[in-house]
Amino acid sequence: MPESLPEVRLVEAGPFGHPAVEHDWPQQAGACRALQKALSTYVNTVDDLPPVRRLGGVDIGFEDGGRITRAAAVVLDAQTLEVIDTQLARVPTRIPYIPGLLSFREIPGALAALERLATLPDLILVDGHGIAHPRRLGVATHLGLVTGLPTIGVAKKRLTGSYEQPPDERGAWAELQDRDETIGAVLRSRVGVKPIFISPGHRIGLESALSFTMSALTRYRLPETTRVADKLASNR
Repeated sequence: MPESLPEVRLVEAGPFGHPAVEHDWPQQAGACRALQKALSTYVNTVDDLPPVRRLGGVDIGFEDGGRITRAAAVVLDAQTLEVIDTQLARVPTRIPYIPGLLSFREIPGALAALERLATLPDLILVDGHGIAHPRRLGVATHLGLVTGLPTIGVAKKRLTGSYEQPPDERGAWAELQDRDETIGAVLRSRVGVKPIFISPGHRIGLESALSFTMSALTRYRLPETTRVADKLASNR
């Protein structure tokens, strides 16, 4: 029998004390896509940020042939980028990789890792897309909705949209557009390397998403939040 669409519920106090969206986690692709469309109506791409003193990072790896999700959550000082807290969680992987549905595969593990943090971040940089997604609901946006926390998508590859190459200068960027809508930015984070793709996740606008991403960059292509989380998730 076909899987029914899960109910979407907006609650005043989500898992981390902020208004958040609750829903069950479907496993069939059609139900996942329909749920993404329903969730997209709750997305906020206007700045709704607290004072950002702590930056979070989330990244996902896999073990046991993909059967176990290895999720990392980290917290860095927003000014010094020193590591404040790191946590790792292992949970059974719910669904296989399906293009466009990454959040349904990765977020259950990310939530488990975030729940273990002693200090919550004020803003999370997620290894993946925010609204730069065909249904405007990438993993960063989905994570922001279910946690209630502000999130930014920082991806290594384009998923949708078109753009002109930004100049080969650190901090240069170009708009990522889809159907006459600006859905993100293509950012040159380092001279001589491929750009990265920045998009609002939830509770933040594009200008602030770019600014906070730049603040987390050092001499590498990816922000320190992603680098620290990736090392933990990948066991490197």
